[in-house]
Amino acid sequence: MWKQFVSKLPRKSSSSGKGDRSPGCSPGGNAAGNGGTIQRTSSCPSGGPARPASSVKRMSSAVFPSSVVAGIEPLVSFKDVPNGEKQNLFLSKVSLCCVVFDFSVPNKNSAEKDFKRQALLDLVEYVDSASTRFTETMIAACCRMFAVNLFRVFPPSYRTSSSGGGEGEEEEPMFDPAWPHLHLVYELLLKLIGSSSLDAKLGKKYFDHSFIVKLLELFNSEDPRERDCLKTILHRIYGKFMVHRPFIRKAVSNIFYHFVFETDRHNGISELLEVFGSVISGFALPLKEEHKIFFWRVLIPLHKPKTVGVYLQQLTYCVTQFVEKEPKLASSVIHGLLRYWPITNSQKEVMFLSEIEEVLEATNMVEFQKCMVPLFQRIAHCINSLHFQVAERALFMWNNDHIISLVAQNREDILPIIVPALERNSQNHWNQSVLNLTVNLKKMLSEMDEELFSTCLNKYMEDEEKQESLKQKRKLAWERLESAAAFQPVTGNTAVLVSR
Repeated sequence: MWKQFVSKLPRKSSSSGKGDRSPGCSPGGNAAGNGGTIQRTSSCPSGGPARPASSVKRMSSAVFPSSVVAGIEPLVSFKDVPNGEKQNLFLSKVSLCCVVFDFSVPNKNSAEKDFKRQALLDLVEYVDSASTRFTETMIAACCRMFAVNLFRVFPPSYRTSSSGGGEGEEEEPMFDPAWPHLHLVYELLLKLIGSSSLDAKLGKKYFDHSFIVKLLELFNSEDPRERDCLKTILHRIYGKFMVHRPFIRKAVSNIFYHFVFETDRHNGISELLEVFGSVISGFALPLKEEHKIFFWRVLIPLHKPKTVGVYLQQLTYCVTQFVEKEPKLASSVIHGLLRYWPITNSQKEVMFLSEIEEVLEATNMVEFQKCMVPLFQRIAHCINSLHFQVAERALFMWNNDHIISLVAQNREDILPIIVPALERNSQNHWNQSVLNLTVNLKKMLSEMDEELFSTCLNKYMEDEEKQESLKQKRKLAWERLESAAAFQPVTGNTAVLVSR
């Protein structure tokens, strides 16, 4: 209503226009009174270019200090100024956005927050539609504004990490109350980096190593929305500035090292791995030694933390990308998984079995033969697990045609390991589903090579009889010792056998 009233007033000279514009342009008008979004400069009639600068500053200077509002009025729309003034208006809006507000109190500085939000929206729109190259001054001002708004220290987290490492044990996310402004700053950063108006040679001077390191530190944010924005921005920076790619890989590797070997706590591991999944897919062949070192020293040890379930999907994708590009790495993956195999964590064991199956699908015969004996010793142990989910997952692997093909060609080495485990299951396991799967697998292996299966089964029976015979011999030996000790007199420090 106030806007409509002001628009009906007749336009006067610049000297009398000062008094006419100030009521309609005060921050307490539409912003505070209506509680909605800030009305753009159409609520403040603009005069000709000869109008004094002091009159067009009145809106924001009533809210922001004069050191912030410099040059042209920042709340003027880009379409309302000539092309020659757009750069100055851009810098003025960026300068206004360098003011940071406290969002922990919702109603504090609400008018100022609305002014800043509108300025950010204008900047995003301008960058998205820019047709001329951004100058060095504009890029420097933007980087300073990004640093002021985004680069901050997170408060210490007192929440305990998941004990089981399962995907279902993720904690409830925490959301940053400043997100209404932060997401606009991130959107502006994303638009700027992706803009064809940004010269990469000029931009790399300001999006430098220091900027990248501080950006990577933000991946530890507990707000998943912020981490998702950072993931996209990091990928754009990696694609835009080729000169920074080795440094980005090294910096991210350091984050992984710190997580695996020191803290065992980081919120952004899955997002960083997702970025690297697409990076790995673009690696040229043959793989550089640097990339293989990243695989051995970073990706394989990432299976160690107990919270691996949070990022296992992204980690498995990265691993399989490496194996597809360099099949010789398949045996290294399997040996690494066996090295970090969980002993007391059944959920993690199920996840490892799933990853083993995915890796085996991309494994050729030569690499399979390098690791098949220790691998199937572990699988046999899982088949006999008393945790029915572990046993089921180990038995489900045999439904994979590629794995069956590998086993069939190496059955002389694998069946002697698996058949005893299946026979123990059929005799002793408590779960009916596991028993049914065991019977089906025994039938399938018998059909694969009946003679070999019978030989392995007979050998298992013989070994069991030998074990039972040894057990009886030990029992008789102890009985004889107990009988002999019962007739010996107790003297001095002689040990006494107490019968139960």
